[in-house]
Amino acid sequence: MLQGKRVLIGISGGIAAFKIPYLVRELIKADAEVRCILTPSASEFVTPLTLATLSKNPVESELYNSETGVWTNHVDLALWADLLIVAPLTASTLSKMVSGHSDNLLLTTYLSSKCAVLIAPAMDLDMYSHPSTITNLKILSDRGVSILDSPHGDLASGLVGKGRMAEPKEIFIRAMEMLHGEKRLLQGKKVLITAGPTYEAIDPVRFIGNHSTGKMGISIAERCAILGAEVILILGESKENVLPLSSLHIVHVTSAEQMLRATQNQWETCDIGIFSAAVADYRPKNQAAEKIKKSGDALNIELSLNPDIVAWAGANKKKKQYLVGFALETENEIENAKSKLKRKNLNLIVLNSLRHIGSGFGHDTNQVTFIDDDNKITNFELLLKSKVAENIIDYVIKKLS
Repeated sequence: MLQGKRVLIGISGGIAAFKIPYLVRELIKADAEVRCILTPSASEFVTPLTLATLSKNPVESELYNSETGVWTNHVDLALWADLLIVAPLTASTLSKMVSGHSDNLLLTTYLSSKCAVLIAPAMDLDMYSHPSTITNLKILSDRGVSILDSPHGDLASGLVGKGRMAEPKEIFIRAMEMLHGEKRLLQGKKVLITAGPTYEAIDPVRFIGNHSTGKMGISIAERCAILGAEVILILGESKENVLPLSSLHIVHVTSAEQMLRATQNQWETCDIGIFSAAVADYRPKNQAAEKIKKSGDALNIELSLNPDIVAWAGANKKKKQYLVGFALETENEIENAKSKLKRKNLNLIVLNSLRHIGSGFGHDTNQVTFIDDDNKITNFELLLKSKVAENIIDYVIKKLS
């Protein structure tokens, strides 16, 4: 998701510094390269060893090594970064950033930076609401610095109000949006995505379902939102977390019929549809109102065919709409996928084969093949699902342009 991106985190001496390892971990999981700078007092709240271990890079804190006299090149650090995050930002560091003080490595690096800067203030209630703090934040904002507003909540002093540092997840999301801001290639587009399994009730207790987790579709939805699209994610029963991106809207459903209705409500206004949900092919013809009691050696359940949601979307597709479907096959993979592509009026089909180890339901990885409506076949190696999502969206963007 952030492969090739370089993030420099400046940590000043506030209690919220203990949360920064969580931010480092999220950035590393997203394939960013991360380095950290500590102000002299910050190491009282978070250790350099913890940050170095998680970031896989040495942690800097001094302008020079007092034993060797070797100078720490703050200019190189500043030019290395695609994004500088200062979190937590104390009132002291805020004031020094505004006035141009340079008495520690973080400040000299900030003053040399050419990249985007994101700050997450953290201080006590009265300090945060003080006129000087308000003025200083406005000055930085006017200079182009992005500011994460402090949420309301419990403070270390025992007071309750604004002044807390934004949570690491919120900082991570804003960082992703900023790092992809120069490439918001889906700005103005509306994307409909289906993900996860459908559960078809037998009775109030039992259901017919499958092992889909929704990871693939969720990764696609997050990627689209980061690139500026308005995203409607129709999500079956899934326990996976979804990044709380402002342009990503989730419609929760359980059954295939519910997923179809949600799709019918949205598809007409969408530019792109990516149907990755693992929809159950059949549902019980009659759902029991009460739990079915165990009786005899066998239970016969008559099944009815579920609606084919992607086929409905294909039949109702306008010329300007681009439609992507998925195929999970165990034999005659290419032939079956090509048949589905044509039969369901798709522009692109993403083929999964259960023959590949690490592919399919429940894995963080997937190995796929693209087949498009020009009969072009593109094979990929085993990749993280987040990377597969990038490849799908990049392919769609190229086709649309």
